[in-house]
Amino acid sequence: MSGDSRRALSSRQRLAALVIVTIVAGVVVWRTQDDGDANASAAADRSASDTAAAASAETTTVVSTEDTAVTPTTEPKLPPFDGWVDPASFGRMWSTEVPGMLTFRGNPTRSYYGRGPVPEAPRVLWRFPASGGLCSTSSDGAGSRVWCGTGWTGQANVWENPTDSRLWLAFGAYDAAYHFLDPATGERRLPDFKTGDIDKGSATVDPDGFPLYYAGSRDNYLRVIALDRDTPTELWSLNANAVSPTKWNNDWDGAPLVIDDYLFEGGENSQFHIVKLNRGYGADGKVTVAPQLVFNAPGWDQELLNDVGDNDVSIENSVAIVGDTVYFANSGGLLQGWDISTLAEGGTPTRVFRFWTGDDTDASVVADDEGFLYVASEFERKNERSRAVGQLMKIDPRRADNPLVWSFHDEQIGNDNAAGIWSTPAVHEDIVVTTTNAGRVVGLDRATGAVRWEFKLPGPVWQSPVIVDDTLIQGDCLGVLRAYDVSDTAVLPPMKWQLEIGGCIEATPTVWDGRIYLGTRAGGFYAVGDA
Repeated sequence: MSGDSRRALSSRQRLAALVIVTIVAGVVVWRTQDDGDANASAAADRSASDTAAAASAETTTVVSTEDTAVTPTTEPKLPPFDGWVDPASFGRMWSTEVPGMLTFRGNPTRSYYGRGPVPEAPRVLWRFPASGGLCSTSSDGAGSRVWCGTGWTGQANVWENPTDSRLWLAFGAYDAAYHFLDPATGERRLPDFKTGDIDKGSATVDPDGFPLYYAGSRDNYLRVIALDRDTPTELWSLNANAVSPTKWNNDWDGAPLVIDDYLFEGGENSQFHIVKLNRGYGADGKVTVAPQLVFNAPGWDQELLNDVGDNDVSIENSVAIVGDTVYFANSGGLLQGWDISTLAEGGTPTRVFRFWTGDDTDASVVADDEGFLYVASEFERKNERSRAVGQLMKIDPRRADNPLVWSFHDEQIGNDNAAGIWSTPAVHEDIVVTTTNAGRVVGLDRATGAVRWEFKLPGPVWQSPVIVDDTLIQGDCLGVLRAYDVSDTAVLPPMKWQLEIGGCIEATPTVWDGRIYLGTRAGGFYAVGDA
């Protein structure tokens, strides 16, 4: 067996893990919906809850120069799963060889939120940069303007580097650069990697221990970056216009997945891509790649274009993989699954699942250990379909003719005259937690979709909820980060602490070994923890 084959096998072994499913005592009502018109209305009865009490907490800014301790991983290794991603890896850390938050939402099912402990009385430990802001000028549909800090989705990577046994931190920002820092101090480990435009998505660290970083930018390129040089070095890039046909844009918001030497990624060019990386090492000991684009396909079909009436069908979420199926959605609301079971043997992926949400679906699909998908959509087109199926859906892809299990509706308009959900939902024990553009934070019964509790924060709330050690970490658009106790999923979660940082918190925080890492739209990136 070659070295590459051994690495491929180990990546599947890391995804095999046991999950203990806790069943909460009580009556569980399983609901499915009659659906005379391709999955019609499926809203569960919802009840209102009291607004969460806001207990203020005194905050002080301090700077830590202590080394960040590396906590040995205790994740068990189990026999390999015969497929790409074991459904039992739901909620688990992706890699035991490279412990950390390696990609957006931590693993291929987009269901891992970090490692505790969570700070108990947090302060700002350091800010990057120490002064000034991470800003540059960029253009989009709204014109040219200055962008600062980090935004949606913007989750930082933290990982234990097997090359030097140190903890590393990396993130892209609106200064058109990726930054590689010492998490203990906020000082640079490597020079910045400059891009030609802002970096607003999330990136991915190689899960097999290769010193590689996979990152996209609004400058047109998805890149493979080597981190074993004196400066971060681009080894390969994929131009958004290298495939055809394309629609909409040239950005790369989604965090790629790398499994068994294959990279999976959707782009704002509206195409789904699979790249064979051919990773290795040269005679000088430096990491090498020889990528080949082995598959690409439009993420839309003519039926979708007819239904939405426009060409806004970009793929802005991070693809999820469970079993042998890749799931993603697009800005036209087309949720789809692609079978990759024969990919490694030279087979062609085929689309095996299709569902239309009716509206822009930028949040990443979450796949659980029971075979269900959780899909969140915006409410912008305000068409009949999005009003019928709602803005958060539990989907059973095994029931192709009637996959909608339950749905949650959010048509509350925020200050920006938009509604619906931009954040990726969090599945925690027997609840699903979501946030909305208007600022609602909602806990839903995982089985029925009924609202168990709800409170309001200053919106828009695009940051995806993070739950670690029964603690919900949630920021708002006034720059306040809060922690809530969700150990009892049936009650309105009491607030444990709040910390004013400043600047709208759009990017999803990363929790790792007692610290929280996040940026805001005010221009800075922060480490938060106990003094």
